[in-house]
Amino acid sequence: MIDFQEELKKFFPSPEVGDVQETVYNQDLVDAAEIFIRMAGDEKMDD
Repeated sequence: MIDFQEELKKFFPSPEVGDVQETVYNQDLVDAAEIFIRMAGDEKMDD
C-alpha cells in the first residue's frame, strides 16, 4: 500500500512552475469576453 505521508516528504515542486505562474500573473491578459465586447463596440461605431 502507498504511504502518502512518505511520498509527500519526497515531493519538491518544480521551480519552472513558479516562474511560469509569476510571468502569467504579471501580464495584462485580455479574456475572450472582453474581446467580444470590444468587437461589438467597434461594429456599433461603424454604423
